[in-house]
Amino acid sequence: MFGDMMGMMGKLKEAQKRVEATKERLNTVILEEASSDGLLKASITANRELKAIEIDDSLLNDKEQLEDYLVLTLNKAIERATKVNEAELAAVAKEGMPNIPGMDGFFK
Repeated sequence: MFGDMMGMMGKLKEAQKRVEATKERLNTVILEEASSDGLLKASITANRELKAIEIDDSLLNDKEQLEDYLVLTLNKAIERATKVNEAELAAVAKEGMPNIPGMDGFFK
């Protein structure tokens, strides 16, 4: 029983290392998002860190329109980055989890 616990703890530590490595890698995954007309573009990492914003000069004349564009486009970028992030981390967590009775359905 004790050996099983030690083995399980080792597997959990390995899984934790894989999750950390995946988080590091997700810093290098850059997602591009743009408004439907392409006037505003945003680059974001899969860890949801904003890297760049490009604003077309035509949007600089209308503060309200620019604000609307920023909110819509940044929310789309964050949502997309979150999906990539969660999918990657879930795959790593599932692959690294020790087989604990009763936990099968927990990570599906």
